[in-house]
Amino acid sequence: MNTADSGSRTGITPAGSGSHHESEHSPSTDLDAAGGSRQHRPGSRRGHRRQPLAPRLIWGAFGLLVTVAVWWIFTHAAGGANSMLAAFQPERLPAALGSLWERGVILQDASTSLWRLLCGLALAVVIGVPLGLLIGFSKPFKWASTPPVQFLRMVSPLSWAPVAVALFGVGHAPVIFLVAAAAVWPITMNTAAGVAALDPLHMRVARTLGATPWEQVRTVVLPSIRPYVMTGVRLALGIAWVVIVPAEMLGVSSGLGYEILNARDRLAYDEMLVVIIVIGLIGIAMDALAQWLLRDRRR
Repeated sequence: MNTADSGSRTGITPAGSGSHHESEHSPSTDLDAAGGSRQHRPGSRRGHRRQPLAPRLIWGAFGLLVTVAVWWIFTHAAGGANSMLAAFQPERLPAALGSLWERGVILQDASTSLWRLLCGLALAVVIGVPLGLLIGFSKPFKWASTPPVQFLRMVSPLSWAPVAVALFGVGHAPVIFLVAAAAVWPITMNTAAGVAALDPLHMRVARTLGATPWEQVRTVVLPSIRPYVMTGVRLALGIAWVVIVPAEMLGVSSGLGYEILNARDRLAYDEMLVVIIVIGLIGIAMDALAQWLLRDRRR
């Protein structure tokens, strides 16, 4: 009996075979339409050929031009009897942007919002990753924590705004609290999913080799769940950026959310629209940066 036949009959894969090669790589994750993650086998990308850059840029520019054209037509057609829509006309935005830039509002408020976002996101990671590990590894803890976790993650983070203001007053603290409350659940659930997807054989091998519990976590668990945690962080980043704008409308005097209210109170609707556009552009830039920073570079 040769080695290949014995391996196939006993179910043991010979070293260097394809299945052993696949087990050395953690699954990559992509965002789906529901905001979750789906797994792809490492070899599934071999047949995928990346589209050339030039057609994507051309079609992207075409879509942007169509959007601006529709925007211009709508605001000019409906803006005659509506002062707000008239202020939203595209040709008015450069002057509004210049006014905000001269006052130093855009950079200052954007930096304040980003600082609050990073603080809240860091707090969510510090809480969410250990909580997800506990849920994934401990069945009793998972069963006990399922009702409160499912309840809390279904409550809008903005519902906690009065509680945050009552506990922390006004300023940075309540905004950071609301951002963390929004971002912690995607990180927790994705971390728990990564632990559930661990190959038990890897853990048994680590224990057989005498690895301590901390060494098992450091050398087996964390590298294996890394794609899941990355997906959770990216999801949390998008949710947190959406939440931070209304959170900054709660008694603070800085940030992009505050600047929207300030422009509305001054009836400077063109400046309000500029701030909204800046929020969207920063969100796009952060998501692209997160994809680049969090991608798996081992391939």
